Amino acid sequence: MRILIIADDLSGAADCAIGFATAGLPTGVTLDPLNDKAAAQVIAADTDTRRLSPAHAAERTVAAFKALHQPGQRLYKKIDSTLRGNWAAEVAALQPLAGLAIVAPAFPATGRTLRGGRVFVNGQPLETTDTWKLENADRPADVEAMLVDAGLITAKLDLDTLRGNESALASRIAEVARSGTQALIVDAQTEDDLLTLARMTASMEQPLFWIGSGGLAREIAGLADFSEVRVTTIEPDAIEKSQAPILILVGSLSGVCERQCALLKERGGVSELVIPPEVLRQGTTHSDWALWQARIGEQLDGWSDLLLRIGRDEAFDPQEGAQLSTLLAALVEPHFAKVGGLIATGGETARAILTTVGIDSLQLMTEIEAGVAYARPTVSRQGHRPGIVTKAGAFGTDHALYAAWQHLSDSADRSQPKRPRIQGLE
Repeated sequence: MRILIIADDLSGAADCAIGFATAGLPTGVTLDPLNDKAAAQVIAADTDTRRLSPAHAAERTVAAFKALHQPGQRLYKKIDSTLRGNWAAEVAALQPLAGLAIVAPAFPATGRTLRGGRVFVNGQPLETTDTWKLENADRPADVEAMLVDAGLITAKLDLDTLRGNESALASRIAEVARSGTQALIVDAQTEDDLLTLARMTASMEQPLFWIGSGGLAREIAGLADFSEVRVTTIEPDAIEKSQAPILILVGSLSGVCERQCALLKERGGVSELVIPPEVLRQGTTHSDWALWQARIGEQLDGWSDLLLRIGRDEAFDPQEGAQLSTLLAALVEPHFAKVGGLIATGGETARAILTTVGIDSLQLMTEIEAGVAYARPTVSRQGHRPGIVTKAGAFGTDHALYAAWQHLSDSADRSQPKRPRIQGLE
């Protein structure tokens, strides 16, 4: 099975593709889909379209598909499980090229389910969550309405039909495909629901493609035939085997991420620096830019694992996330060679630091917990290839960052005592 995954941000590309890597398929993530001729059996492309206009996002998504698609390859359009971004416009642009859109954003392992075509997060309607309110204050979280607005003819598949007779289910999906329907919205509340959908659609002859989060992708990965697959792993660089410090970059301001950071500091004893947004807004022209850059360097020179976060102030605007992440990466870039492991929370944050330091592609290795992917750079223009963990900001259990930090710590020789920490930077 060859799979092309197209995602609108980096953490999404990784958390969607990691199920295939864990199952044994050679799996890569590219940040440059128009120029990267990746040869992995599963390729996940980050188009970086979440903050674009719907028309521009659709155009870039189609360009990525045309650049990477190969005969015999199946398409998976990764969307955010909380419906952020331009996903409906992107699906509408791909549909004439790929057939019936099977839309199933549920990710039960992370508390995301779909019932009546509406998303629930841990049983709570998506519209009532902080994640939705932060960027979509007055917009309904209605999957069908979004697809119809994008110009698609839709139908729904409810739980009773999905969980009923498999022959009747296959007939229903085939009937929808023949009817001229362009997008089939599928309710799902459990991993078994998604497995049923994956098994049924993977064997169908009608042209179709999948639209979902990491949940459906994991079940599709479980269907693959690995008899001829051999995964070649990347050997760590010497610095990765040393006691070099771990850097945790956090650009997300979600409540989930706040709890994850608090537990990491409590259990991991990790030092923290919180960068004022005003410093990042002004960049190198801010009077304290050099001071903050020096503080980061001193902390890493002290071989101290560092949690580096973007602060929040009254002027904060969710739309400035990419800009703040880019400037945060610029602060870190002079010191990146000192880092033995990197954890990046938030797709914009992860993309910003990797592109800044010259890493355009990753080989996915394993999943630390649902939606938290561990990878190694396949190519680095600076020659430095630390272990890398990516995670969406509002994803994961309260232990997610701590588990990622433990994973990176265990993969390096950290038995020797650390140098004393720099005082005054806690």
